Amino acid sequence: MKKSILKVHPHDNVIVALRDLTRGEVVELDGKTYTIAEDIQAKHKFPETFLEAGDSIFMYGVLVGKAQTHIPAGARISTANVKHASTGFELGERRTGWNVPDVSKFEGRTFMGYHRSDGSVGTANHWLVIPLVFCENRNIDVLKESLLDELGFARPKKYNQFARQLKQLYSSGKSVQEILDVQFREDEQLAKIERLFSNIDGVKFITHEGGCGGTRQDAQALCGLLAGYATHSNVCGVTVLSLGCQNAQVAMLEEEIAKRMPDFDKPLYILEQQKVGSETELISQALKKTFAGLMIANQNERRAAPISKLCIGLECGGSDGFSGISANPAIGYTSDLLVACGGSVILSEFPELCGVEQEMSDRCVDETKANRFIDIMRRYGQRAKESGSGFDMNPSPGNIKDGLITDAIKSAGAAKKGGTSPVTDVLDYPEKVTKPGLNLLCTPGNDVESTTAEVAAGANIVLFTTGLGTPTGNPVAPVIKLSSNTKLYEKMKDIIDINTGTIIEGEETIEQAGERILDYVIKVASGEVVAKSVKNGQEDFIPWKRGVSL
Repeated sequence: MKKSILKVHPHDNVIVALRDLTRGEVVELDGKTYTIAEDIQAKHKFPETFLEAGDSIFMYGVLVGKAQTHIPAGARISTANVKHASTGFELGERRTGWNVPDVSKFEGRTFMGYHRSDGSVGTANHWLVIPLVFCENRNIDVLKESLLDELGFARPKKYNQFARQLKQLYSSGKSVQEILDVQFREDEQLAKIERLFSNIDGVKFITHEGGCGGTRQDAQALCGLLAGYATHSNVCGVTVLSLGCQNAQVAMLEEEIAKRMPDFDKPLYILEQQKVGSETELISQALKKTFAGLMIANQNERRAAPISKLCIGLECGGSDGFSGISANPAIGYTSDLLVACGGSVILSEFPELCGVEQEMSDRCVDETKANRFIDIMRRYGQRAKESGSGFDMNPSPGNIKDGLITDAIKSAGAAKKGGTSPVTDVLDYPEKVTKPGLNLLCTPGNDVESTTAEVAAGANIVLFTTGLGTPTGNPVAPVIKLSSNTKLYEKMKDIIDINTGTIIEGEETIEQAGERILDYVIKVASGEVVAKSVKNGQEDFIPWKRGVSL
């Protein structure tokens, strides 16, 4: 029987509405009954007993807020009657025991990937074209226009056909209302463009607004980020355009590449416009070198690899009140499964670990890593306050509307993405994963900045949970979207891959969903299934400027 309400943790004093509840309604859970004091929308919470002003509010077993006024039992908690609160944290005891899952179903499982000389295995084979400075963005666009159609990597132009239809209707004298009434229909007959290089999954063109005009630290971090992409297992070669006079110098990029891959042996072509001279010479050289590099990279074919070679980024965006009880714990179980199989996972978005710092630091395998996590969290939090903000301002209007009314509530649910395994390493932006297991990576809570950083750290697949819907993707790594609720999945099937609303509806356990997700990940990693973000050409890339984004 489907439940109406849920108590997430035995120590909680608030209860989640799994459906819309009406004033005066009596609902039952585990033998106890609760009378609803006001209309409460699904995903929102109410206290199980009367709360006085100043009383603590617990959810997921941790402190997530303080009552600002008295709140009757069964009344909705909101930003009007609750404020953010979380506990302090310090170096504690190591608590590295975890709920090791049964992985017998996945023993011996492999995926078909692209093997690299450093031992990593890609889930895709992309050529990368990047600028060292924003001055080269226009030239990157010129290369993009020149190569994609000719090589067969351009996406079908379905909306161009629709625009052509509207043009024809206008020319035939149709009215404004008649134009507005036209329905867009996908043309199943769109010609599929044949790729020239069958073993290349795409040529990806990245642009950004950095490289000069900022601090030297920003330039170094940008080069580290770009080096993470150049050395990424999903990247087979790189074309770099540099102006020449910018802060982000070629030597800086080469230094960062060497840090991550000392024996870097992929085709790497660096062209500096102020040395080359004319734009015509720059573009023609870039085209020739990129084409030659693709000829070399096309010789690599997919071969079987153990799933221990997978590195999954764990991300959320457009979260809702169900994210922390369906999608996030589901990929948390997927995370535990992969770690138990010897793979790697990355949990980032440090502002969304506010309130669970003690748990995460205690899960670090040694005190050195625990101290590093504590230090990074404290420094980040202090910088946020100095800029006139704070972690308590992290929830977006959409988060709040759908039940995440304090950062601690949002964070406690977001942390579920990391499962229960020990933290094997703590990384600062833009460092790269070197150890299997659960890695904590310092990034902001901004979805795209965080996803960009997770891929630079080595994620060759990203699991991205959402309760409200988001079209985010990445240039080189498939981003698999998971909805926290079925209503969203049905509404946005064109951008969402997996529905975990089945957990809310009682049709599936968290563990069953977690196994289903890992099965899907293996298919995407093998190229058997194309993630919606890849199909839709969603290729977001935003470098993080430290101290600016939260």
